[in-house]
Amino acid sequence: MFKRLLFLLILIIPYEVFSQSSGVGLPGLSLNFGKGLNLVDTIEVLLLFTVLTMAPAILILCTCFTRIVVVLSFMRQAIGTQNLPPNQLIIGFSLFLSIFVMQPTGKDIYNNAIVPYMDKTITTTKALESIELSFRKFMNKQVRKDDIALFYDITSKAAPNTIDDVPIHFLIPAFIISELKTAFQIGFLLYIPFLILDMVIASVLMAMGMMMLPPVVVSLPFKLLLFVLVDGWHLITGSILRSFS
Repeated sequence: MFKRLLFLLILIIPYEVFSQSSGVGLPGLSLNFGKGLNLVDTIEVLLLFTVLTMAPAILILCTCFTRIVVVLSFMRQAIGTQNLPPNQLIIGFSLFLSIFVMQPTGKDIYNNAIVPYMDKTITTTKALESIELSFRKFMNKQVRKDDIALFYDITSKAAPNTIDDVPIHFLIPAFIISELKTAFQIGFLLYIPFLILDMVIASVLMAMGMMMLPPVVVSLPFKLLLFVLVDGWHLITGSILRSFS
């Protein structure tokens, strides 16, 4: 106990002597949110940063990115190339295709939410509501009614009369299910010609007695040749973009 008191005196006495002799104290700490910025504005800024941190999830789940990246992944597996194109290329290509498809929605958000908010003509709440409305316009065109009805059946709630009355926490998961189903349907159609080619190559190899040669090794060059001859990337990209019309 005596040692602790001695240690505190050693710390306090030099500070008192220094402050009395020079008149200089230790620096203080003050918080200033800026002129005219109250607690409500601070909470709005906090909510804005929270929305920005959720931007990647919004980009993946509330846009056409899910369908595009799944279809391109199916395309790579159907051809048989393991890592070609690489994941970075598929994700980047899907991102730019998503920007192309979501361009009308982006313009709507910029004109009705971002510009008025930057001009201080609307509040943060109104801006978020406008952004939600723009995304709802896109999702309403792509979501299936059966997927929306699934969540109302689980919660035992009465379904609304119009899709505009569906809550956003019902609409987003229903939209994701619809996008996954559409992507898997397109992927199944992409698999059919390559599956037929694999079966033909395997039958030919068995007829020739070449049992030890894997059919995948022989069919891969033919699948690449077929894909190049029909201009596969042009057809796949066109089909994906037209599926959102």
